[in-house]
Parts: sequence; C-alpha cells; structure tokens
Amino acid sequence: MTDTADHRYLQVARALRKEIVDGVYPVGSQLPTEHQLCERFSVSRYTVREALRRLRDDNLVTSRPRSGTLVVPRPSSDSYVQDVVSINDLLAFATGAQFAIESTGMTVVDEELASRTGLTVGEEWLCVTGFRRVDGAERPVCRTEYYINRTFAGVGRLLPRHTGPIFPLVEDIFGVSIVEVRQEIAAVLLSPTLAEQLSVEAGGPALEVHRTYATSDGEVAQVTINTHPASRFRHSMTMRRVRG
Repeated sequence: MTDTADHRYLQVARALRKEIVDGVYPVGSQLPTEHQLCERFSVSRYTVREALRRLRDDNLVTSRPRSGTLVVPRPSSDSYVQDVVSINDLLAFATGAQFAIESTGMTVVDEELASRTGLTVGEEWLCVTGFRRVDGAERPVCRTEYYINRTFAGVGRLLPRHTGPIFPLVEDIFGVSIVEVRQEIAAVLLSPTLAEQLSVEAGGPALEVHRTYATSDGEVAQVTINTHPASRFRHSMTMRRVRG
C-alpha cells in the first residue's frame, strides 16, 4: 500500500470516529456498508477495510459476517489512550475526555512556572486549571493546566460553558491558526495534594504531557500541561519507514 493510501485510510477512520463520538452513529447502530463508504469517500475497498480495522482497534465498532459493522459501547475505564499523529487527532481525543474547570485567572510567570512551561519570567498569562474525565470514569484521568497568551485571554469569558479543547476557540475568536504543536512527555512523582485529587497514592509515578501551541506567525498561543497517573495513560504512535 502506498503512503498516499496509508494517509487516506487514516482520514476515513478519523472522519468516522468523529461521527461516532458526535452521535451521528450512536451505540447499537450500524455503519454504512463497505460499498457505501467506498462511494462516500471515493476510496478503494481495501482502504475502507483498513479504516474499519482502525476503529475496531479503538474498541468503537465490531464487525461480524453478514451483520455489518456495529457501534459498540466503549468499556468503562480510567485510562486515557492517545494515538495522535496530527492536530486534528488532539481535537478528537480532547472531545472524548471532558474538561471541568477548577480555577481561572491571570498569573505572572515565576521561575518555577518558567522552568515547567518554557514561558518567560515576568510575563502575564491566563491560567486555567481543572481535571479531565473520560465517559463513565469515576476518577479523573489527569490534571490539566492551560496557560493562554495574554493576547488571547478574552477567550476566558467563554470557558465556563465550554468543556472541549480551548485552542479552537482561540482560532475562531481571534482569526489565527494553530499550525504547530510541540509535545514533550516527562516522568514525574505525584505530590500529596495532586495524588489526593487524582485518587492515587502520594509519591507515585506520573507522566506530564507538555504541549506548546504555535500560530502561523510563530507566536506561542497556548501551553498545556496534563499530569496523568502512570496507570491511566498510554501513548500510542505508529511509525513507518520512508522509502527513498
């Protein structure tokens, strides 16, 4: 299969995944047939089958001979599995893990925060903190910290009614485009306070996922830090050999 075909089946899988998450295809419903999907996306049957395989791997659907492909309930879990290869994938996963705000307000970057985020000491940023939960989970999957450029701090007035990712709001309100997200993952130990909030043992292992969002002008619009107990996070990445 060519690189173009590889990319196309991922596009089909993402489109169907979003429709499942949005309720276009609710649990118990049947996806269109392979033939109908081929016509809709203008792709081969092989590409459609690879896309459906991806959805099965994500535990979103099940396929049976002569029964078609059915949308199934996702198993209740505290874990958060990320398979991210594009900025659009961040949107899909953030939609599946709802954000509940704990606090919001302007903060001045001190040395400790600068060391954690890469921001400049003395600058003022909008700080939004809270917790994310996946559907059906009793405990939060992570603690989330948003640091939003003061230029875009006006987005804060919309956040009390917002549970999804923030950067699309920044794009819509201010007419900018997020074109690059740099991600780093670091191992840390949980403080007693954070461990209690996440319902785990103090001093236990966790993973901090740092993301820096940059606009087309090279300006940092947002920095996020998600702190996941080690048992509730798994990062999945598919790498392919580039043939010259």
